Amino acid sequence: NLQYIYANTNQNAKGKMISLATETERTLFFDFLPLSLGEIRGFKTRFHLYTVPGQVFYDASRKLILKGVDGVVFVADSQIERMEANVESVENLRTNLGEQGYNLDKIPYVIQYNKRDLPNAAPMEELRNLLNPRKVLDFEAVAPKGDGVYDTLKAVAKLILTELKKGT
Repeated sequence: NLQYIYANTNQNAKGKMISLATETERTLFFDFLPLSLGEIRGFKTRFHLYTVPGQVFYDASRKLILKGVDGVVFVADSQIERMEANVESVENLRTNLGEQGYNLDKIPYVIQYNKRDLPNAAPMEELRNLLNPRKVLDFEAVAPKGDGVYDTLKAVAKLILTELKKGT
């Protein structure tokens, strides 16, 4: 997702992509300045987009990155064999957010079901029943092709901006 957004964002609207490699995954992040959003309560809007590995093994990395978070996109792997890991990752996200003083039920939160093009992708109804009991906004995606990527980003950005305008 982040690599697609970075590659398809105007050069003047983004900072440098940083990649921190771990043993088996990478954490990617970059500044993103959407030029059309203007100011909110006197502040220029800037997004810092991060992606972190979902495995519970990377708990410490996630905790650090979740400090000061304004919104979260949970990217689920749609493959049937990843269902248990998805559930574990959502619960770990909830725990990590709680340790930072956040409640997943109260912050801007959307879900993206990635890898929808794979033959072993679980049915959407099953994914939603398992991962989205609150029925938050959710999106199907094929990240390398860009399918669903900007829809997901726009949805979480809109939720975040709504919260910022409230002054919470």
